[in-house]
This record gives sequence, C-alpha cells and structure tokens, in this order.
Amino acid sequence: MDYGRLLWRQFRMEWTLYARDRGALFWTVLFPVLMLLGFGVMFRDGDAPKMPLVWVQPAVSQPKDQALLTALATFPTKLLPMTSAAAEAKWQKGETAVQLEPTQDGFRMKVNSYLLGQGQMTAQVIQQAFLMSQAGLTGQPLPKLIPVSVESPGHSHEHNFAAFLLPGLLGLNLTAMGLFSVGMVLVSYREKGKFRRLAVTPLPKWVFLLGQILHRLTVVLVQSAALILVGLLVFKIHNQGSYLLLSLVMALGTACFMALGFALTSFAETSETYGAISNLVFFPMMMLSGVYFTLDAAPRWLQTFSQALPLSPFLKTLRAIFNDGHGLQGQGLGLGIVALWTLLFFGLAVKRFRWA
Repeated sequence: MDYGRLLWRQFRMEWTLYARDRGALFWTVLFPVLMLLGFGVMFRDGDAPKMPLVWVQPAVSQPKDQALLTALATFPTKLLPMTSAAAEAKWQKGETAVQLEPTQDGFRMKVNSYLLGQGQMTAQVIQQAFLMSQAGLTGQPLPKLIPVSVESPGHSHEHNFAAFLLPGLLGLNLTAMGLFSVGMVLVSYREKGKFRRLAVTPLPKWVFLLGQILHRLTVVLVQSAALILVGLLVFKIHNQGSYLLLSLVMALGTACFMALGFALTSFAETSETYGAISNLVFFPMMMLSGVYFTLDAAPRWLQTFSQALPLSPFLKTLRAIFNDGHGLQGQGLGLGIVALWTLLFFGLAVKRFRWA
C-alpha cells in the first residue's frame, strides 16, 4: 500500500474541507490580522490612550484653575469640560473615572470606585500637576520632569503597540488552533460516529492523525506568515532575532497546544461539553498570559500563577526573540515549563484517547 499517497490525499482532503469553511478561515487567518491592524492603527505612534478627566467648569475662572489646566497639559490627559449638571449626569451613568471640580479655595476630586484601576492613575497625575501649578503660582521655579525613554527590554526603541501585540497574537492563534480547530473537530468526529466508520476502512489510523497534524501545522504557518507580513508591510515591524529560533519556539508551542487539544477531547462526550471545557481553559490563558497587556500591576500571586500557564512563558520567549533579538539564553525555565506541559498533555491524551 502506498502510504505516502494516502497521506497526501488525506492532507489534501483536510485542506479542502477547511477551505470550504469560511467561518474557520475568518477566525483563524483574517480575524488576527484585523486585530493587529485595529490596535496597531489606534496606537500607531506609540501614544498610550489619554486618561479622560471630567472638568467641571467654574462660573468664574480663577488663576489657580488656569495654572492647573496648564500643568495638566504636560501629562497624557484628555480634558472633558462640562457644566455641573452634565458632569453629574455622566457620573450617575458610571461613565466617569475621575471628576475634578474647582471650588472657591481649591479643588474637589472624585474617583469612581468601580474604575479604580484607571481612576487612581489619573488621580496621581492630577496631584502632580497640582503641585506644579502651586509652584508656579507662588513664584517658585517649576520642577523638571524626569525624561522618559520608551524602549523594549532589549533596548529596541519600538513605539508601536503592534510590535508588542504581534507575538501575542501568534501565541493566541496556536492556543485557539489546539483547543478549537483540533479538539472540537475530533470531538465532533467521535460524536458523529466518523471514527467508528474510519475503523472499518483501509485507511490506517496513523495516516488519519498525521494528516490532521500536518494540516494544522500548515494552517499555523499561513497564520503566522500573514501576521508577520502585515506587521512588516503596514507597521514596519521586523523580527529582531533569528527566524530559525523563532520557528523552533513556534514548533514547540504548536506541539504543546495541539497536545492540549487532544487531551481535553478525552473529557467530553459532546461538542457542547467540549465547548465549555475549552473555553474554561482558553479564556484564563488569554487574559492572564500577556497577550494584550502585562500583569505588572496584578497581585504577586496572580503573576506567579500566570507564569505557570503554558502560554505565558511561551509568549515571553517569543517576544524576547522577535522584539528584542535575544537568543535562548535566560529562557530555559520558560521553555522548560512549556516542554513539561507538552509532555503532560501528550501523556494524558495517549492514556485517555479513544476512537469511540
């Protein structure tokens, strides 16, 4: 029997079925590109989103008011001047993080208890601006702000948020591929009895599984190439490191998350059950692994927990290579964690996997 020809036909069939599924094509290839374009355009110049500040306009402006507004202009704040009634209406809707109101002898500031993460940072900026304005009003020399240099840990002066986001999307795509493209398809095949029918055909099981794996690997290649190409052409983002090392790390990540998908299929009898299980795994990793933002401000225990997840050290290594041009020095612990998860997932999948 010509196994090579059988494998090629199985591989072609997987791609044919995949290409007919427009939804799968959109979510696996086009959607990550749109995410990169959207966030990259919003933060094209590296400017963080300005902190909105509701300014209650006084009936009569005083020198202290103008001095504070001048000082605030040196910080990344977005002033929203409003009447007292409009400000109160906006506050009651829960749309205001911080409200600043001039009084006869000073100022009054309110911080929304539901938006403390954003409001406390804005409040600190206001306090700094207030001290600067007071120094100017009393004739004292204005304090000089410390110069800020925006650069990556590898000293790359990349000002576009897309450079941070791109490796995150590469890792997120691998996770989604393993959990949904691999796991969901296998559960669906088992649920519909395709595996039982497969058992009575001349097609060896290993050819079927290898065809599935090769198909997913080429999907990952297309996904990654599309993201890297858009990053290069639209945002001038270059891979600062070795493409060989990047490919090796991507291969390890692909193996890890495909093994995760195989392992989770053994816990679900139906697609609905698998959907719940996979989302239970996917969303914590997406939110806690640094795909879109870091967890610097999170509690220490949460940061430690996130580093134990496979996606977090994987993304850290990807960014070290892609954004900073580093090698694998210093990445041994993170890669070891990913490799350990891969072995655990694979062992669990082998032990619990069944055809029917």
